[in-house]
Amino acid sequence: MTPALLRWAAGLVALAASVAVALTIGPADIGVADVWSVLVSHLGGDASGLTPIRDGIIWNLRLPRTLLAAVCGAGLALCGAVMQSLLRNPLADPFVLGVSSGASTGAVLVVVLGAGGGALSLSGGAFVGALCSFALMLLLAHTLGGTTDRVVLSGVAAMQLFSALTSFVVVTSADADTTRAVLFWLLGSLSGAGWTDVWLCLAVLLLVLAVCLGYGRTLDAFAFGQDAAATLGVQVARTRLVLLSVTALLTAALVSSAGAIGFVGLVLPHAARALVGPGHGRLLPATALGGAVFLVWIDTLARTLFEPLEIPVGVMTSLVGVPAFVAVLYRTHRSVRSAP
Repeated sequence: MTPALLRWAAGLVALAASVAVALTIGPADIGVADVWSVLVSHLGGDASGLTPIRDGIIWNLRLPRTLLAAVCGAGLALCGAVMQSLLRNPLADPFVLGVSSGASTGAVLVVVLGAGGGALSLSGGAFVGALCSFALMLLLAHTLGGTTDRVVLSGVAAMQLFSALTSFVVVTSADADTTRAVLFWLLGSLSGAGWTDVWLCLAVLLLVLAVCLGYGRTLDAFAFGQDAAATLGVQVARTRLVLLSVTALLTAALVSSAGAIGFVGLVLPHAARALVGPGHGRLLPATALGGAVFLVWIDTLARTLFEPLEIPVGVMTSLVGVPAFVAVLYRTHRSVRSAP
């Protein structure tokens, strides 16, 4: 088996083990054997032998939530790795394009003002808002010249605009209960995960991962700058538009299902880069698998650490991610200083 296949196998085994163990953690007394029995039962095998309540806890509550956590972690980390390479900015993350702020505005408009006349759910409103924010960013970036720094500045402008709109709507129109519910969603929450969210986000993730892997060598060329990439035959404007569009699409799908879960797309690419190097053929799969395992365990902590109180998963990612990020930066700094 080649080293690449070994890395893939090790990552997938770690992810499967993390999901299996995470499903057993919680107030209900559930073991790995129970999880396996429920999976076999629902995939066409014999009955699980568990009570309907315990079967429902695994199949309808914990399993879709844990799988969505894995998909969101993988997707956000993947988008972060692509954005950092494409924009040549180590602080770039999936939300630098303003997508999360647009999603927040769309969700708030639906929940607080009833936008869409009942035709849009919270997730649908968030997805539409995310696409509107991305469209505004593209328009601003094109108007300002389309360079990398203009893309970042346009994303910041869109982010600030939609964040202000969200705050304005909440402050002027929402009552206390609605404000609390909206705030919990804005901080990232997987408590409402369902199988529809899992399949939709997984399909978008696999599509975007395939596209990004196809552009792996092109992303390697972007590490030397746009001019160097152009001399190597890369169609810079077209490549950037394609990759920005697919990462924005994935981010919009994830945010609309789980809210804005920060720090995953910033920290995990740096951690994966320290382990497997900068080559995107290795970096992108490692980042996705690492992000999936990371968010599975973060969500498990968020829902169990202070039972019965549940902490928004976005809060937990920041609490755990900041020290991890500082450790990665410190390790990188020491490596640079010790280099001859």
